[in-house]
Amino acid sequence: MIYVSPIIVGVVYCLLMSLIKEPHRRRFNAIMVAGAGAAYLSGGGFGPWELPFVALMAYVGYRGLESWTFIGIGWLLHTAWDVAHWLKGNPILPFAHHTSMACAICDPVIALWCFRGGPSLITLVRRWSRPGRTADHTHDHASASS
Repeated sequence: MIYVSPIIVGVVYCLLMSLIKEPHRRRFNAIMVAGAGAAYLSGGGFGPWELPFVALMAYVGYRGLESWTFIGIGWLLHTAWDVAHWLKGNPILPFAHHTSMACAICDPVIALWCFRGGPSLITLVRRWSRPGRTADHTHDHASASS
């Protein structure tokens, strides 16, 4: 469950973000990824190196205001920072030693969603749940234009 829970958390995050309409969804996520850069700041596991990472994530978040790709990159950068802290034994929550590893599993799920343009998962589920519809709509679009 320690490996499955973070994946579920990532999917739930994307579902909840789907409740926010565009372009606000992208902008809100840019702020979230910029803020994630400061997650380890109080623990100071890497001393003064924590500060350049916060600055890098702030820059990536700023670029993410106009780009889902930058938001995805930010989540992957945070994944690398999670792994580094996990290997060092300096977890995001000092009282829960698995939290950095769990975050390193969760963040790529969010990054993949961002690289897809942060689509509304709720809308996708509604489309797929309609009777007679399949997950592969490429054939439907091709035949409709013929």
